[in-house]
Amino acid sequence: MNYIIVGLGNPGQEYEGTRHNTGRIAVDTFAKKVDINEWTEDKKIKSETAKGKVGKNTVLLIKPNTFMNKSGDALKFKVQSLKSKEQIRKFAETLVVVHDDLDIPFGKMKMSFNKSSGGHRGVESIIKAIKTEAFIRLRIGISSSTASGKIKKPQGEEEVEKAILGKFKPNEQDTLKKIMKRASEGLEVLVLEGKDIATGKLNSGN
Repeated sequence: MNYIIVGLGNPGQEYEGTRHNTGRIAVDTFAKKVDINEWTEDKKIKSETAKGKVGKNTVLLIKPNTFMNKSGDALKFKVQSLKSKEQIRKFAETLVVVHDDLDIPFGKMKMSFNKSSGGHRGVESIIKAIKTEAFIRLRIGISSSTASGKIKKPQGEEEVEKAILGKFKPNEQDTLKKIMKRASEGLEVLVLEGKDIATGKLNSGN
């Protein structure tokens, strides 16, 4: 099976290293792991793309260059060529969206399938563009937590924006590297062994 893996975030230097760009960071890490290194700008879909083989499967990596709430623009070109619900279903099953998640503590992640956006504007944009929720999501936690592991999710629009647009702190870099390594390993398992095995391995480690 061939896969399209989309790393969500915001374009531009000012957003590099921010929590909202976790999806882009993860896809970059995965690309290096599997030696997919030739990125090109595709103006038609307003994205950076890279393509390569992982095992016998072809993988298309996409990093939208639109802002988060327009992420779905990168996939409209695919959906427009599909004529039936069955074609859309088959396409969605090969789609993997990697993104930050405030409902998961930093250092943890979860692979999900056929779930709602949970209020994530990038995911909402993709659901609207492809007209289905039935795709794979790799949700990487960015919320702080207590010493006992209880999540401390920011409350209110201002605090949420401050949290997601804040950069990872120096003392978080080691954990960030570990979680990116684990995310890229999970994506590789997904491509090579399928959704169910990847989900079991990733989610059991949380």
